[in-house]
Amino acid sequence: MYTTFHFGSAEEINIDILEVIKATFKSKPIIITVQENYDANTFLLSNQKNKELLLQSIAQQKEGELASNSGKFVD
Repeated sequence: MYTTFHFGSAEEINIDILEVIKATFKSKPIIITVQENYDANTFLLSNQKNKELLLQSIAQQKEGELASNSGKFVD
């Protein structure tokens, strides 16, 4: 089982969140990972090839064309 919490900022984390985690997982072993949240557009625009594909898709959509770049973006 896993649970994902999304916060607008780290300031929103409080003791209530920890209590929810403890109540949900009880004595089971757990891993807590914290990572900064990036939106998809920021991620795609950070790489030149992905940026070009994203802008091409936007242009195609504006022209009423069906755009599909799934699987073409790179990490």
